[in-house]
Amino acid sequence: MKHCLYSVALFCLVVVDANANSVVEPLIASQAQSTQHTDALSKNKDPDAEFIALPFIFSTETLSTAMGGAAVIKHAGQPQAAALGIGLYSSNDSWIGFLGLYNYQIPTIEQWLFSFESYQGHYEQGIYFLDANETSNNQTEKIISEGDEGFSRLHFKYILPIATGANGAKQSLLDRRDDISWNPLASGVSSIKITPYTQHRKLAVNDQLADKARGVELKFEWDNRDAQNDSKDGGKTSVKIKHGLAIDDDPHWTLWEFEQSLFYDIGGNGWFDEQVLAANVFVADTPTWNDYENSTQDYRRPPSFAGVYLGGYDRSRGYSSKSFTGRSAVNYALEYRIKPQWQPLQNWPIFNLYHIPWWQWVMFAEVGKVANEFDAQALHTDMHHTFGVGVRFEVENIVVRTELAFGSEDSEFWVMVNQPF
Repeated sequence: MKHCLYSVALFCLVVVDANANSVVEPLIASQAQSTQHTDALSKNKDPDAEFIALPFIFSTETLSTAMGGAAVIKHAGQPQAAALGIGLYSSNDSWIGFLGLYNYQIPTIEQWLFSFESYQGHYEQGIYFLDANETSNNQTEKIISEGDEGFSRLHFKYILPIATGANGAKQSLLDRRDDISWNPLASGVSSIKITPYTQHRKLAVNDQLADKARGVELKFEWDNRDAQNDSKDGGKTSVKIKHGLAIDDDPHWTLWEFEQSLFYDIGGNGWFDEQVLAANVFVADTPTWNDYENSTQDYRRPPSFAGVYLGGYDRSRGYSSKSFTGRSAVNYALEYRIKPQWQPLQNWPIFNLYHIPWWQWVMFAEVGKVANEFDAQALHTDMHHTFGVGVRFEVENIVVRTELAFGSEDSEFWVMVNQPF
């Protein structure tokens, strides 16, 4: 265990791992999701804006002691919209800034949602993993370097007017859904999301590496879960195609990702209110990996920070963020989630200041592999294993999870928001 965490916030929504470069990412998805779930949406009310601010302080191997704050505005101008800002500065002169605006609508355009995210970070001692194409010895290499990184994303999300989406994009954001079936025309929310993006990462240790990525993502998703925060039934299917444009002497490239989650309710008993088996399959490939660009004499491969990877807070959790990068990846995860009958949190000091309707105990296992060929045997030989346990809470509609994950070589402790799938 190489982590130290302490917090002056009642709930500090940050990632804590040796690769502190990942501090912002999980907050992005969580806030976009959690601010959707309001009774006001279902009652067609226009609620007043709600402002929440949290200071935090924590320590990691690479950031040393860091202090900052996060501020959220729910119903920010529109009932379903939210705004999020994060700022952080550390004792070793690293810093992070993030701004996110989520789920806005243009009047009379009922099926579309628009979001924007921008992140900038500077790390004096960031931990990075370079793939074989970026090192002189043709092997994956772990380095510690001063680094600057960031991204900007503009999301255009179209909710298909079928099933739950037939009543418009705003109504599709409601949390709880009943009558789950496996017909996308009658159940769940189907969507198409287009995301132009720009991304950069510049490392002081090697300024010859590709440091920019620009392009567009196209994502098809069918969210057929009965609930987003504590799914017990249904599943979620997504297919993403990501295209990187040619920049300077770096050629264009394309990758795709497929992800499938399934949930099965085992039922309760005298000890547990709920027991759920949750499973996830993730497959990714870069089909342009071996395409040769004659004009630049380079292969059409993404830089490691923009390509296929495993390791981090959602996949292969026993390993640091982006520990494994390459052409293709596969990852299988299985979780046993239980909600105990005993739930004392609302009676404990500090916890009783928040609405915490449930907590959840979790055991999980994962196997995954990154390979430089899209081949079933290569992807399923010498796979990386992860085993772990965790405790999760729903705090004011946000899932906060703490997990201890063991890989074959090391262990990782995560303080996280959002379910991993």
